[in-house]
Amino acid sequence: MPKKTKTIWMGEVAGTPLGEIWVAGSPDGVTAVNLWGDRLRFAALVRALTGSDPVYDPAQVAEAARQLHEYLGQQRTVFDLAVDWSVLTPFQAAALRAVYAVPYGRLATYKEIAQHIGRPAAVRAVGRANATNPMPIIIPCHRILGTDGKLHGYGAPGGLETKAWLLRLEGSWLL
Repeated sequence: MPKKTKTIWMGEVAGTPLGEIWVAGSPDGVTAVNLWGDRLRFAALVRALTGSDPVYDPAQVAEAARQLHEYLGQQRTVFDLAVDWSVLTPFQAAALRAVYAVPYGRLATYKEIAQHIGRPAAVRAVGRANATNPMPIIIPCHRILGTDGKLHGYGAPGGLETKAWLLRLEGSWLL
């Protein structure tokens, strides 16, 4: 259960090719990114994740917003942001740190991530960690494919089409 110990700020990233994106952060780094464009939905997600009511203060998350905008405009390939890993369970953090390390334009499978974290039988759990990734794009869960080499799930508007769009943005070849 999350502990209410930090101030969490949130703000929006307007005018992206994916529509309005919301981002939240704490003094320790980015805590959440949401592609649904719904402030109330995002605030509820952040509250559930952190145990804190987010404070609307776009200036506090301006750097994350800028970098997301640059990424979506093909002006950035690497995020230079702190990530607040404390909002994740230990397993999620391990799996998503491995996902975070997958370079721009590259792909990995859920099985490869499971092997990388020393849990080769935890392929489905890695898939679940990806499905519940609170920081899509910054933690690039879109770069992770099924063991069959196909796209599997993406919890953003447009689902798999958005995942494919992000991969095309990065110049990845799927087939």
